[in-house]
Amino acid sequence: MPDSTEWIMSSRSTGNGGSCVEARRHDGWIEVRNSKNRAGGLVAFTTEEWDSFLFGAKRGEFDQLLQD
Repeated sequence: MPDSTEWIMSSRSTGNGGSCVEARRHDGWIEVRNSKNRAGGLVAFTTEEWDSFLFGAKRGEFDQLLQD
């Protein structure tokens, strides 16, 4: 795998004022940032942490966070 990749935008990001998330692989980390505030910093995950997050998201483990 390459050491660094280009930023990719979430397919759920519409670009019309909604949430816009970008991610990339860099120096062995998965980095995530807000595409509407790229200078605002990022969050970095190990690949194991990222895999665990994706697994949980696909299983609906975070759905309660979306409820009012």
